[in-house]
Amino acid sequence: MQSVARWAARAAIAVVAIILVAAISLLVLDAPNRPAAYDRRALLARASVYHVRIRRDAFGVPHVLGPRDADVAFGIGYAHSEDDYHTIETSILATRGALATRDGPRGAVTDYIVRLMGVWPAVNASYDGLPGDLRAVLQAYADGVNLYGARHPDQVAPGVLPVMGKDVAAGFAFKTPFFYGLDRTLSQLSAPTRPGKATPVGSNGAAVSPSRSSDGATRLLVNSHQPYTGPVAWYEAVLDSGQGWHVAGGFFPGSPFMLHGHNAHLGWANTVNAPHLSDVYKLVINPANPNQYRLDGQWRDFQRSDAALRVKLWGPFFWTVHKAVLRSVHGPVLETDHGFFAVRYAGHDEGRQALQYYRLDKAANLAEWRAAMGLQLLPSINYIYADEAGNIGYVYNAQFPERREGVDWASVLPGDRSDLIWTHYLPFDKTPQIWNPRCGLVFNSNNTPYRATACPDDGLDPKSISPTLGVQTNMTNRALRAEETFGADPHISEMAFRRYKFDLTYSRRSVVWDIVQKLIARDPAGDPDLISARDVLRRWDGGMEAHNRSAALVSLTTQRILSSQYSGQPAPEPLTALKDAIATLKTHFGRLDPEWGQVNRIRRGGVDLAIDGGADTYRSVWGVPQKDGTLTADAGDTFIMFVSWDRQGQVKSESIHQFGSATLDASSPHYADQTPLFVQMRTKPVLFTEAQLAGHVTRDYQP
Repeated sequence: MQSVARWAARAAIAVVAIILVAAISLLVLDAPNRPAAYDRRALLARASVYHVRIRRDAFGVPHVLGPRDADVAFGIGYAHSEDDYHTIETSILATRGALATRDGPRGAVTDYIVRLMGVWPAVNASYDGLPGDLRAVLQAYADGVNLYGARHPDQVAPGVLPVMGKDVAAGFAFKTPFFYGLDRTLSQLSAPTRPGKATPVGSNGAAVSPSRSSDGATRLLVNSHQPYTGPVAWYEAVLDSGQGWHVAGGFFPGSPFMLHGHNAHLGWANTVNAPHLSDVYKLVINPANPNQYRLDGQWRDFQRSDAALRVKLWGPFFWTVHKAVLRSVHGPVLETDHGFFAVRYAGHDEGRQALQYYRLDKAANLAEWRAAMGLQLLPSINYIYADEAGNIGYVYNAQFPERREGVDWASVLPGDRSDLIWTHYLPFDKTPQIWNPRCGLVFNSNNTPYRATACPDDGLDPKSISPTLGVQTNMTNRALRAEETFGADPHISEMAFRRYKFDLTYSRRSVVWDIVQKLIARDPAGDPDLISARDVLRRWDGGMEAHNRSAALVSLTTQRILSSQYSGQPAPEPLTALKDAIATLKTHFGRLDPEWGQVNRIRRGGVDLAIDGGADTYRSVWGVPQKDGTLTADAGDTFIMFVSWDRQGQVKSESIHQFGSATLDASSPHYADQTPLFVQMRTKPVLFTEAQLAGHVTRDYQP
């Protein structure tokens, strides 16, 4: 027995020794890859070149004032870091392809995609050629983030600081192609089967000219639908530079630019569009050399590089994974279990997107705004425009490839023909757009651009637009309701404009209404639950008010179907979805018709409130199912702005955010201070000018 014990002890010591040797080996092997320590004093000193004031209003919204554009960029970088440093850091690490160094294996896929897309070669090739004023703004924003990080080193992951202007530029190069669905294309190629293309989840925009307003004002609705938190969640700010950069609106973490909102002269709303902007090519691989593909009868070598992905394992231990990155003349190449595929997409090898955002922010009139759009550096996104002169417009914006006619571009293309590899984009004046229609209305809710105004004669003619653009033809419920509200009112008042925005109804022409009617018409075959459910559905009037007693059954049945359609995944059968909804409601609420507000909740810290609206209603609310049978809203309506210019061209705006300015600090009074107003569908004034801000400043400081 003593001998066995001795051998067991020796074995345990051997195992410990092996573990220690392995741990030491990991540390030694990773030593060359460890990030260098940053010079904290240098980052603190660099901030001294900027002169900026940050004033926080009663809702914590930062109003950034400085003599130069660079000063206010530095200020918004610092202010946004105060409220959401972790998300900004996440965006920076993701853009660098270094997310796995903080988040471990779950970040490695993102890190590989950065290499696959060639984000950094594109940025490095173009950055020094950007105008000096833009580079100064990008670096200033980075310095604002650096100052915050240097003052709060306990919040900073190793290797993040210093942030550089190139990091900010690269963030746009990385993110913008995903808005039209490049991520879906890549994921579908990697899957064993290729599901159908997804539809955008949400966003609304509408503009009304003086001719359609009851008081002669020009009106703009800014109503993008985003996740409530994360790298593409909205943050509100007002910037005011002595060099003419004066904007109010929504910002993303990592962006110094107002992405939608207004300046004194003009404004715009963005909605996601989904033209066909990425093409997939099946490559023929040389059976004698797997590093070659065929093009025009000749074998060509792949451009091959190594993605060295440094992945955090636990504690101080990291492992570097090496994975090949392949590119053909088409673009990035994915090796899948069903072959090699190359992808060519709008925005590929482009690193100058920040220039267009900056020029849009500073445009003082329609001509300057159109000139900024004419840069064509942004791969997609609809624009709904309005200005002080009463102009309104709609641009179905995209970098549309100049493709050959007569080719089925939506299918997988043969990769061995160079004549199918497009090299240019259509000029901006060929982009589908509508300006100053006679009926005085333009709108979009992620629907087809062929239905964007109340006057068909001023709309886009499908016959005049090449099918090679892949223009979408879908209609969302929100678009149908825009036709039935804004489109049916020839004299829209300010009150009516707001009422239409908070519309809670499904159109009788919508997919949801159709699903419900088909379920009502279905024979319940004596099933008592289905009989009861049919009675609840029959009482539904199409509304999604919090007190509605049919909305819960409707939403729990149809949201899963809508979500599946939007994500491109197979949707459940309506009857199956209905039975699941019945089971959820019976289990957790003891009835099939609880008030919708009992089920549909918005939660933030200690706030837990009923909320009106639903998936694909104009008052958009998408909820995540909880264990107690409720839904917690986590996407849809987020930051909303109502903007108007009166007959004299004076701008006025109001806004609301679903939570508040303090994105991460649960102890802040601004963590959820706007949520009750948001639930009540109320807004607060945007304090755009110094005169409007006077008397409302709760904190004034110079970082």
